[in-house]
Amino acid sequence: MLPKQSPWLLDTERIYTEVFQSICGEYGKEYTWALKARVMGRPAREAAAIICQSVGLPLEPEELLVESSRRLHERFPSAQLMPGVERLVTHLSAHGVPLAVATGSSRETLQRKTEQHGRLFNHMQVVVTSDELAAGHGKPAPDIFLKAASRFIPPAQPAKCLVFEDAPNGVGGAKAAGMQVYKY
Repeated sequence: MLPKQSPWLLDTERIYTEVFQSICGEYGKEYTWALKARVMGRPAREAAAIICQSVGLPLEPEELLVESSRRLHERFPSAQLMPGVERLVTHLSAHGVPLAVATGSSRETLQRKTEQHGRLFNHMQVVVTSDELAAGHGKPAPDIFLKAASRFIPPAQPAKCLVFEDAPNGVGGAKAAGMQVYKY
């Protein structure tokens, strides 16, 4: 199983960074790497609240969410596959390795990000998005990874799952789920 936040598959973190740096910059605030590391992999509403509070944006989290979502929605279809991803995913799929995506993105956002890459994402037997989690149960909680493992037929044992993850919150969640983690 390869549950993964989008950057392992798609180069979306660059888009997130540019959008949040732009919005913060409009208010004279800075979106730093340290802040980005705190919000990577979290559900959008939770991330927006952390950003607003951390940098003192004069916006409510919902306002930041609306504006960032508008900008991200415009840019996501341009997301490119990361180098080597297509080859690896098709190889694993051809050899019967079950594959999953477990993402902090909503279902709608994931569809927007992947609309140019449907063929690759057709290899995924399981997709779990933040929409399917109870509030407060996004990464770094293990819930999304455990949910993905449970959806395989038969369900995958967490200790036999390998998670490719780039976000510190995702690494923590996968470890908390009892899974092996490759930090990208």
